[in-house]
Amino acid sequence: MFDEDFDPNNTLARDELVIRIQPNEAIYLKVNTKRPAEMSFSIEETELDLTYDKRHQDIQLPDAYERLILDVFMDTKINFVRSNELQEAWRIVKPILAEIDKKKIPIIPYKFGSVGIREAFDVTVKHGYIFRGTYIWKDERSISITNKEQTIKPFFYC
Repeated sequence: MFDEDFDPNNTLARDELVIRIQPNEAIYLKVNTKRPAEMSFSIEETELDLTYDKRHQDIQLPDAYERLILDVFMDTKINFVRSNELQEAWRIVKPILAEIDKKKIPIIPYKFGSVGIREAFDVTVKHGYIFRGTYIWKDERSISITNKEQTIKPFFYC
């Protein structure tokens, strides 16, 4: 991420683009920034935030299905998948599903609204991801999971 001369201890957090969908739609970019008005070179993690319900408080954002139903009435197809897109998606997914069935790969259940399964976090660790940030998204819906070696946070309801 950074030249070793710049961050020799690998302590800086990674920049991260987060796209949250249904419910609580948001797009935000977590970035490292220099703390303003300080004479030292002190870095903190912050965000550029577009959380729809905060940004558009004056309007009621439609639910996904409300939007689709309105599109049907308006004869607008922009939010619908075209048949060739659907065929391509199945061309990609069918072999994966066949492999899952063939190898009898178990489905791992997880609690609705949770951060997901432990195995998903293990994959990130296996591939070298180490959470180095101190930043926590200021949202009551964010959740942290503590790993043996690290705390992985934040993950969100989506």
